[in-house]
Amino acid sequence: MTARATIFGPEGLELTPWEQAFFRDSDPWGFILFKRNLDTPDQIRKLTTQLREAVGRNAPILIDQEGGRVARLEPPHWQGWSPALHYADGHPDRARAFWLRSRIMAAELLALGIDVNCAPLADIATPQTHPFLKNRCYGTSVDTVTEMGRAVADGLLAGGVAPILKHIPGHGRAAGDSHLSLPRVDVSAETLRDVDFAPFRALNDLPMAMTAHLVYDAFDADRCATLSPTMIGLIRDEIGFDGLLMTDDLSMHALGGPFAARVAGSLDAGCDMILHCNADRAEMLEIAEATPRLAGDAARRADAAAAARATPQPFDFATALAEVTALMEVRDAG
Repeated sequence: MTARATIFGPEGLELTPWEQAFFRDSDPWGFILFKRNLDTPDQIRKLTTQLREAVGRNAPILIDQEGGRVARLEPPHWQGWSPALHYADGHPDRARAFWLRSRIMAAELLALGIDVNCAPLADIATPQTHPFLKNRCYGTSVDTVTEMGRAVADGLLAGGVAPILKHIPGHGRAAGDSHLSLPRVDVSAETLRDVDFAPFRALNDLPMAMTAHLVYDAFDADRCATLSPTMIGLIRDEIGFDGLLMTDDLSMHALGGPFAARVAGSLDAGCDMILHCNADRAEMLEIAEATPRLAGDAARRADAAAAARATPQPFDFATALAEVTALMEVRDAG
């Protein structure tokens, strides 16, 4: 029997009896971890083992480990990194630096039992980009963002960690924070196609992507991309993305209404997978009840995404860390 088309986040550092039973019965495709779930390496390894035992298979386990401000794992146990935008423009070896950075992250994640990372970002930083996102972006041009996005994805894949491309089809022009409200973008369709959507077209071969809770007035002024058949059709047909398409967190305030309606709207629009992050029991119960098991193209894409968690390529952690540290120091000195 195939898994349910959901990804859930546990509440704490170990599974409660309620969560063990709920995850066994609801059978989500995967899980996502946040700082509330993370303490020591041994504790995290125990939790990732518990999660997979609850569903009886090697379920994907996700994390947001971008480096910079969005880093669920931090020193002293793990490496710390500066925000991406600081290095993106003008760094002579930016692609090599970010490949190494991502390869190191992958080694750290896989050692904990975490095998999917919510990166790279292909959002382009603009003057109006909201601060929640801006310094997480890889650059201010199509070429830079594409180059950096490919380097990040390749570094993760080389380390056996599957990447998630976000926030498709492009969140950079949003002046609002979709965690708090629903942002709108009112530039022309031509500008969006030529600029904002371009890095996602160039990276359309990646195994997974996460939607933007964002209204693009030029295409669908009534619904955000997550809930818009027009925008999901554009992601599939114009951008050419045929990987597993998951929603951004369904509990973000950009969305409204009952969770069953959010699920139905997302799936009807063409999303493959429902992402829910806050571990609220009532919300998870409602989502599980409303979400079907994977089937058809969604099941095919989910299988391909899970298979992207390949055996890591040979890697010397200390040598890589020394090299990337030297590259970053060159940028800081400049």
